[in-house]
Amino acid sequence: MSLLDWTEKSTDVLRQGGVIAPDERLPWPQTAVMGMQHVIAMFGSTVLAPILMGFDPNLAILMSGIGTLIFFVLTGGKVPSYLGSSFAFIGVVIAATGYAGSGFNANIGVALGGIIACGALYTAIGLLVQVVGTRWIEKLMPPVVTGAVVAVIGLSLASVPIKNMAASNFDSWMQAVTFLCVALVAVFTRGMVQRLLILVGLVVASGVYALLTNGLGLGKPMDLSGLFNAAWIGAPSFSSPVFDAKAMLMIAPVAIILVAENLGHLKAVTAMTGKNLDVYMGRAFIGDGVATMVSGSAGGTGVTTYAENIGVMAATKIYSTAMFLVAALLAVVLGFSPKFGAIIQTIPLPVMGGVSIVVFGLIAVAGARIWVENKVDFADNKNLIVAAITLVLGTGDFTLKFGDFALGGIGTATFGAIVLYALLNRGNGQASSVPSTTAGH
Repeated sequence: MSLLDWTEKSTDVLRQGGVIAPDERLPWPQTAVMGMQHVIAMFGSTVLAPILMGFDPNLAILMSGIGTLIFFVLTGGKVPSYLGSSFAFIGVVIAATGYAGSGFNANIGVALGGIIACGALYTAIGLLVQVVGTRWIEKLMPPVVTGAVVAVIGLSLASVPIKNMAASNFDSWMQAVTFLCVALVAVFTRGMVQRLLILVGLVVASGVYALLTNGLGLGKPMDLSGLFNAAWIGAPSFSSPVFDAKAMLMIAPVAIILVAENLGHLKAVTAMTGKNLDVYMGRAFIGDGVATMVSGSAGGTGVTTYAENIGVMAATKIYSTAMFLVAALLAVVLGFSPKFGAIIQTIPLPVMGGVSIVVFGLIAVAGARIWVENKVDFADNKNLIVAAITLVLGTGDFTLKFGDFALGGIGTATFGAIVLYALLNRGNGQASSVPSTTAGH
């Protein structure tokens, strides 16, 4: 289906206000404004993820727009979603490339090969869902498994900002100032400012850093020469993939996380709109998988559906997929602005480290939230053991070697959680409790 066909067939229901369903739209001027808001919502995380992996943020923005267009076409314009840089790749990319946390990732090609492999696996899962349905996914990855794996992603990254992004005592204090700024924005602001807590906190902390360094000479000054010299229009830095078997084996399992994220996205939109989107689940997986392969082929990050954009839809009650068409086109335009990329490169490393502490912590807590919202019963030994072992495997970077291949950290945690749950669930499923070791604390 072409974009023109979609605008003619799927947006024939024009609304002036109220709740706007996925197959409806506001007049185009209002739709354009809403699309711009969705670009702002995804902006902070989509830019932060590539920086943490040593990728070009301009290219990540460009590929997020192209990926969203791919998703839009493959789902027939029926699923409201924006595809931004996935944080699920950060840990495995850093592990596979040995990235130190600053500057361009010199081993990016190896990561790109793994990202493409992940996208291919993700696409294959989507094709399988198209054939046999979704029940097997929900059985294979119940909330106790998905919650544990998501939590591990955040916990396994904890050492990156603390050990690699603070070279001095001043830098450590700036990290503390940064996560305090983000916390204050998160708690004491409202509306769109609160939704952009990472971006706003980063800007405020960068201002404090500039005052203390450029103004008072307390640390390494911010260098703005690159910003002034950058062109307004130009191509981002494309990179070619390198298909290394070890890296592919390490990164490909992230597809399991992407499936869980996309599944949660569809369930959330279904709950908000009252329209069951399960029929589009296979196509949504395929769209996300193909978009990830295309992004990796050009030098971009893996992509996934974004919770930030779900938040905007929930706040506005506007679910029109037309907004995401506009947002994707705007992202493509931004991707061809070196001036935009230069702005990102001026962010001080300790400030980025402080933001990373918040983001990685939020990822870990998101896993616990899955447990809470799905009322996972930890009085059941099966759930307790699966979660406990998974968290330690991932956080401790437990590694298993198969000849020349090594599966470590997030990989062993992901497969371990799935296999362990399947093994322990072979019984009658009755809960057996373990005496609490934290009573009275």
